[in-house]
Amino acid sequence: MTARLSLYQKAENELYKMDSSVKTKFYDFCHQFRLDPDHPSLDLKPLKGDGRIFRAKIDRSYRALLARAGVGTDGIQQWLIVAVRHRKDVYDQLSVAVNRVTGEIEFVDLGVVGQSVLQRAGLQLTPAPDDHDAPAPDDHDAPAPDEQAVPAEPTPAPVVTEQPAAPAEPFLTGCAPEDLRRLGVADALIDVVLTVTTEEELDQLIVGAPRLTAEVLTGLGSGMSVDEVEREITQPASAELAPGFEDDMAAALTRTAVTTVDDDIRNVLAEGDFRAWKVYLHPTQHKIVERNYNGPARVSGGPGTGKTIVALHRVARLAAALPPGHGKTILLTTYTKNLTADLRSRLTSLMEPALLGRIDIKHIDQLAQSVLNENAAPGTQRSLITDDRALDVLREVLFEHEGQRWDAEFLFDEWEQIVLGQSLATRQDYFRARRAGMGRALNRPERAAIWKLLEQFTLRLNSLGRETWAQAAERAARYEMERARKIQIRAERKEDIGGDLIHLDDNSSGLRYLRHRYQHIVVDEAQDLSSAHWKMLRAMVAPRPDDLFIAGDTHQRIYDRQVTLSTVGVNIRGRASKLTLSYRTTQEILDQAAKVVGTTTYDDLDDGTDTLDGYHSLLRGPAPELVACTDWTDEITQLADALKQWRVEITHPAEDGTARDPSGTMAVCVADGDMAGRVAADLEIKHGITTATLTKDGPQGGGEVHIGTMHRFKGLEYQKLAIVGASDGVLPRTALIEKYATTDPKRYERELKKSRNQLFVAATRARDTLRISWHGRPSPFLPV
Repeated sequence: MTARLSLYQKAENELYKMDSSVKTKFYDFCHQFRLDPDHPSLDLKPLKGDGRIFRAKIDRSYRALLARAGVGTDGIQQWLIVAVRHRKDVYDQLSVAVNRVTGEIEFVDLGVVGQSVLQRAGLQLTPAPDDHDAPAPDDHDAPAPDEQAVPAEPTPAPVVTEQPAAPAEPFLTGCAPEDLRRLGVADALIDVVLTVTTEEELDQLIVGAPRLTAEVLTGLGSGMSVDEVEREITQPASAELAPGFEDDMAAALTRTAVTTVDDDIRNVLAEGDFRAWKVYLHPTQHKIVERNYNGPARVSGGPGTGKTIVALHRVARLAAALPPGHGKTILLTTYTKNLTADLRSRLTSLMEPALLGRIDIKHIDQLAQSVLNENAAPGTQRSLITDDRALDVLREVLFEHEGQRWDAEFLFDEWEQIVLGQSLATRQDYFRARRAGMGRALNRPERAAIWKLLEQFTLRLNSLGRETWAQAAERAARYEMERARKIQIRAERKEDIGGDLIHLDDNSSGLRYLRHRYQHIVVDEAQDLSSAHWKMLRAMVAPRPDDLFIAGDTHQRIYDRQVTLSTVGVNIRGRASKLTLSYRTTQEILDQAAKVVGTTTYDDLDDGTDTLDGYHSLLRGPAPELVACTDWTDEITQLADALKQWRVEITHPAEDGTARDPSGTMAVCVADGDMAGRVAADLEIKHGITTATLTKDGPQGGGEVHIGTMHRFKGLEYQKLAIVGASDGVLPRTALIEKYATTDPKRYERELKKSRNQLFVAATRARDTLRISWHGRPSPFLPV
């Protein structure tokens, strides 16, 4: 090999969209280039405009545009492929530079800018000469002899007298060239930006701009001030750059998001652009991943901002720093089983198998069960039951003990949130317990009566050999906290007497030597964990630098579990970061989702508040469709018509004749399981549309349209998504929560917020197309 190739992010995206025949030729080109860049068949030559950009021949029609990127430590010349273009779209005005803020290599193509903007900026694009590549007479795209065009008689142009148009005002008012330069806008685009007069022109420029430039212009175009953009977009992406960085392309390459071109490039290109999104790290994200934290740290951000990607790369980074060994010393956990499977799959693409073996990947309830199994004598394990079944047991207890003055749902909430949430073991503990946010105040006699009923409820569950998931988590937390207490005692004894490890006689946790289970713990979807979960995790890792890394978004909390991390021993103050750029969902869908949550206040997993301020996307698409229907039959019929149209759009054959399989690209989201079954049956029986039902283990069935509840869509995404049944009375469930409006206003507000969050999560599962329908009155959460 005489040359090393890397692929610029935008070039990779261009290749994904090309025909398979072009991808195959590109692969062959890369193989030849790495062997001999000067091979005559490649015809490598610099452009006249920017001598740092070279064009090379892929085939008769397509060209690779490359930039020299210095020499590697092994002495091999490095090249960066910045674009793959048809030869007619190669201009002398193409340029590369090192961004003054991020230190990354940036490729600028003025060909994506509207002609009117270029004229106002005084620019004219000049095609790069490529005479020797002119099509031969027998080119397939030349007309046949009997099809040669016959010159038509020229039609006289009509004479039109126009008044000169008044010069339009710049769209970005109040921005000077020095402002744009300070914010990190590419030098080649600054004059062009200042001539933009409409939002449409700005959007057109953003689509082809380098990443930081696009983010800055998106922020300015949405109304953010220069100072706000600098604080929220530019500063988080800035890097420490040494003097002369502008000319050091080799160093800039190390800071640039690229794909190494090797013999696996064919498979990479075949996976599509979502593969890149799953593993790509923005400079802002990279800083969060690489930072050393002196304790627990948290990253927050709206849907699609890359919190999970940051968590995965954080795991990989921590694993790479582990000392030699074989034990699973890093825990990666999340709330649900299907999310755990997705994390495992994505982590596999980031790590070597040997390091992957050092990672314990379990969902939080599976983790709790493993603790309970270690600490249970044979035959004493309890069976888990759902909350609905536990509620039935509680109702039986209330009936038998004449507890009709208490609502079963209220008592169950009190039991989960206060008794289990705070690990209260005695009545006196319950008398002293704080009940902030629970709404209804309780005096001492009322607490005494409630404690008695809850004691009977717990005894009934024990006699049945049953327990809820919340009970299991609380018991596991107590075991782990006791284990941590013994570790602390052991450490104090060792410090007092010195010497080697002290053997421990107590083998209750299945260990001969006491130590914490993990060196590092990384948590995804943190907003859905309970107090008991956090206490268990806190006890599983010793307080130390980089002990806990937490990713979450309270706008996506769909369970009634509001936890203040500082109260469970997890202090994140001074170590919290926020992501605001969505890589997954279009701006139009984000705008619609933001209207769902409105001005509702959200916590930040601690004592502060969180907002969607600055949350934005560089992606554009159609506005979400809001559809009012007359009745259920009409709603299903219109849904079926939409799904059939989506199928046509997705399966439309590419230029090479291949058609895409629509399975798994479309989905229908509903409020509950009963409605999911009804939608699936109606679609299949009445409209011939096959479906697959989302379960905790993933899609069940081979149908092309996935159907599931809003809870099941957590962590998933689809190219096209429909939400049906978004009616008042369904979102929220008025019949279930209306009674709280007067008896327990705070509980009522919590239930409303939970419903809002469910709709917010559902809406942000859509990547390109979102459709929301209802019959009767629409949900009050919809802006219609």
